[in-house]
Amino acid sequence: MPTAEACPRDDRLTVIAISALACILQDVLHEGLGHGVTAWLSGAHRLTISTVALQCDIDTRWISANGTLVNLFFAAVFFLLLRKPQRYRPATRYFLVLAMMGNLFTGTGYFLFSGVANFGDWAAVIHGLHPYWVWRMALVVVGVVSYYASMLIVAAELRAFDRQEPSPHRLRNLCWTPYLADGILAALGGLLNPLGLFYVIASALPSTLGANAGLLSLPSLIRKRRRTGREEVALIERSLVWIAIAAVACLVFIVVLGRGITWQR
Repeated sequence: MPTAEACPRDDRLTVIAISALACILQDVLHEGLGHGVTAWLSGAHRLTISTVALQCDIDTRWISANGTLVNLFFAAVFFLLLRKPQRYRPATRYFLVLAMMGNLFTGTGYFLFSGVANFGDWAAVIHGLHPYWVWRMALVVVGVVSYYASMLIVAAELRAFDRQEPSPHRLRNLCWTPYLADGILAALGGLLNPLGLFYVIASALPSTLGANAGLLSLPSLIRKRRRTGREEVALIERSLVWIAIAAVACLVFIVVLGRGITWQR
């Protein structure tokens, strides 16, 4: 029987590329479609969107809330797309799982983050509501419950990627690689932002590393609920298409969106 080291593995570079694209998509949906479009439709005359935040000349609860709500909406879209997973190649299926995961974890994690830290989108949403401590506690409770539910949903979709072998090496690679890749991309994407280094430390990194923390324990969670006779997804092979698209997207994300894009009317 071949050793763990001798077993074929998913292509690491392609996994990194898919991870980066899913991370970029989640961020653009949150900042651009969620905050940016809502601000524009709400009557903002000038707004600047970067990888870490939205700056505009108006401030409403809907603008603050819609980044998260858009993430949760698209998480549901990706969940529905995965109802017939056999139609997708392994790389495409993995991308859909990561896209669903990123939107779910960001959406539900923001409730917990804002409730605990009293900072971020949902701290702005509940600002001025009384009794304030009750609203903060509600955010914490909703965040914990919804985040754990999100982990169970993602674990169910990733279970098919688990191999019939004693070591969870593949699951660790498919869960821990995007965690590290997303953290590095969030840091690089925030370095040039117009709000300064503070938002990288206070917003970009905590929201990415904190929201995606569930990835670190997913391999053990999946193994605890392991079932026999289940489907097993084939290996993710080297794909120059995924790698090339990710390289271009990362460059635009860091250099263009990282600096901020401004619209005015």
